[in-house]
Amino acid sequence: MIKILLLSDTHSHIDDTILKYVQQADEVWHAGDIGSLVVTNKIKSIKPLRAVFGNIDDDKARMEFPLHNRFMCEGVDVWITHIGGYPGKYNQAIRDELRANPPKLFICGHSHILKVQFDKSLNLLHMNPGAAGISGFHQIRTMLRFEIDGDKIQSLEIVEIGKK
Repeated sequence: MIKILLLSDTHSHIDDTILKYVQQADEVWHAGDIGSLVVTNKIKSIKPLRAVFGNIDDDKARMEFPLHNRFMCEGVDVWITHIGGYPGKYNQAIRDELRANPPKLFICGHSHILKVQFDKSLNLLHMNPGAAGISGFHQIRTMLRFEIDGDKIQSLEIVEIGKK
């Protein structure tokens, strides 16, 4: 069993509250718009990190992290990308590949809107953790915590960090 902390859209912001949740996780996944690599370097100094770059990220982030990160976590096929869209409205750039070879867990960021939704047509779970940073239109900073145990995604929890 692996405990995951999922965050996105930090936009160069990292604080003690985020780091408290990093400490409690086995792995941290970042769905892009990292901002400064200070954020990911701090996380990596504490726990293993998987991340993708987002549309605001500079060349340094783009050299360190991929646009898409697809991997197996225990028995779960995971695909993380920054601009992925939502069930029924996936990003046109990935729509065909997503339909041809859907993962079990599809994660994106970008919208700053926390949303977890099961896509019946592709038989996948879609997650967007909202925004953990203080930049953007969102009012409440959010992240997600969950566990992967074999092929099960379980114990999903919304973490409200507070107002930005």
